[in-house]
Amino acid sequence: MADGDVPERMQVAAFDEFGGPEVISLRMLPVPEVADDEVLIKVWSAGVGVWDAYERQGVLVPEGSEFPIVPGSDGAGTVVAAGSQVNNVAVGDLVYVSATTRPKGGFYAEYAVTKAQYAAKLPEGVPAEHAGAMPTDALTALAGLDTLSLPAGAWLLIFGASGGQGHLAVQLAKRLGLNVIAVASGRDGVTLVTRLGADVSLDGRGDLTEVLARIRDAAPEGVNGILAMAGGKTLDRLTEALADGGVVAYPHGVQPEPRERPGAQVRAYDGVADQEQMRRLNELIETAPFQVHVAETFPLGKVVEAHRRLTTSFPGKLLLTIR
Repeated sequence: MADGDVPERMQVAAFDEFGGPEVISLRMLPVPEVADDEVLIKVWSAGVGVWDAYERQGVLVPEGSEFPIVPGSDGAGTVVAAGSQVNNVAVGDLVYVSATTRPKGGFYAEYAVTKAQYAAKLPEGVPAEHAGAMPTDALTALAGLDTLSLPAGAWLLIFGASGGQGHLAVQLAKRLGLNVIAVASGRDGVTLVTRLGADVSLDGRGDLTEVLARIRDAAPEGVNGILAMAGGKTLDRLTEALADGGVVAYPHGVQPEPRERPGAQVRAYDGVADQEQMRRLNELIETAPFQVHVAETFPLGKVVEAHRRLTTSFPGKLLLTIR
């Protein structure tokens, strides 16, 4: 079934060679055809993530991609056509998508085709205008919490708590009944994680001896787990706050990778974008208002500026608005 108003061609941001932000430009391309297991989405917004920069640089290119490549694994919009085998979403649904493989192009476009298994209805409580920035980081944050598998009432330290994945992890962790110590970046970051419900909010740019003392005050027996969105010397110091047998979990791609230390386990994880995880994510989100913090929004025509902004520090996420 399809919406009759879909044009034959669409505006996209794409690149014909790997390189810096300047390789991306606007052009017109045909709207992709929809297979039986796929949906066509009229894109409202697309998240801008570090993985998009890796794709542009040629470091992490999705299987089946061909030039011109339209990046964007994160997006939200309205389903305007659905293949005959699709039963999880329908034409007219507002959906979010996290698609690591997308041979027909990504979400830096007016329309995008994805396998229906990567799409889910947008849950109540997420502002539709920010939904495109949520999918990959929210699913990755949930995978990190699954990796730690802490019981309700346990103490969790989130390092990098004001970043794209971190600020969503704070909200999901509170929904799972955890006590959250959020180590954020700068005053803006501390303000954000406090607003999102962290039990203790600390500035990771501050004096680490003082930060560790505050953590010990809150959790005298140590924290049970650390969710690490970044590595390096600050994280090495923070692991001193771990209780015996505590776990450090970090998403693949964090550099330098967290080091093993006596009495602690270190586990890496990846986000999982399947129907079961999306169902769990939606259930958690719908229990309370859920904020996707967007630091800056760019129209599609400013995509080069958005990719330049990726290399700077900011709380939350960057977003491209398409619609």
